[in-house]
Amino acid sequence: MSTTTKRNTPEYELVDNGIETIRYLEHGYPSDLIRWHAHDDYELHFIVATSGKVFVGDYIGNFSPGQLILTGPRLPHNWISQHNQEPVEVRDMVIRFDHEAFSDGMKIIPELAEILPMLLRAKSGIEFFDLDLDELRENFEAVRDSSGLQRVIQALPLLKKLAQSQNYRLLSTVQIDLKSNEALQRKINTVVDYVSQNYNQDISLSNAANLINMSDSHFSRFFRKATGNRFIEFVNRVRISRACNLLTETDQQIANICFQVGFNNVANFNRRFHELKGVTPRDFRSQSNKRFEGQSLTTH
Repeated sequence: MSTTTKRNTPEYELVDNGIETIRYLEHGYPSDLIRWHAHDDYELHFIVATSGKVFVGDYIGNFSPGQLILTGPRLPHNWISQHNQEPVEVRDMVIRFDHEAFSDGMKIIPELAEILPMLLRAKSGIEFFDLDLDELRENFEAVRDSSGLQRVIQALPLLKKLAQSQNYRLLSTVQIDLKSNEALQRKINTVVDYVSQNYNQDISLSNAANLINMSDSHFSRFFRKATGNRFIEFVNRVRISRACNLLTETDQQIANICFQVGFNNVANFNRRFHELKGVTPRDFRSQSNKRFEGQSLTTH
């Protein structure tokens, strides 16, 4: 284990003092580290406990144990666990590194260039699929429990494997470069958390602006710059994401789901759903059921 001491950065990320190519951090739930933020490093996030909403750039989706996402420099991100879950000591295991370490290293070790295409894709955020979760956790624990050159040796095979993977998806449709200062990041985190907890209520731009003491016009410009979405678009994304959960996991009527996630008009719900998902809620449920049945057949 590394014997270096820890310090808090302005972004509340725990890092080792000194120079390291590969850094490791982890946190549980609840934690001050759970917040909307961006920084200059790449981060490979492995979720090992709790479930909830994940925000990467302008992407909003669900997370649960086993999710693996690589975020690129200055791409804002956050994982918000559902509030009715028990506290856990470790929720998120993270491998962190900067671009310069690899770009400079390529000049000496050209083989490092094999991971460059993946690093370019990470500007949008990458979610990886179909990984051996036991092996993945062992990889992260090996990085955690090592230091110096041994930590680099432990991390490189994992990065190589992910760089060669064809089973992934890009998350953010825009490459947001969040350069706002710490105070402004806290404001965005306040709004994101508010929407995540109250998406099924009547949420107005004015209410959100008042939360962080901004005028409506200032908040509108600020929020779009920070998240890549107009505020109402962001609220709709959160609501549609929750609707997808309910369509997949329950047999509730679509009209009931519409009102349960905060829409007050079924036609508007159907229209917004189609805009974001490319299918109607009914077709989404049908496709999800077929995928589930297919998985059941292959499993048994």
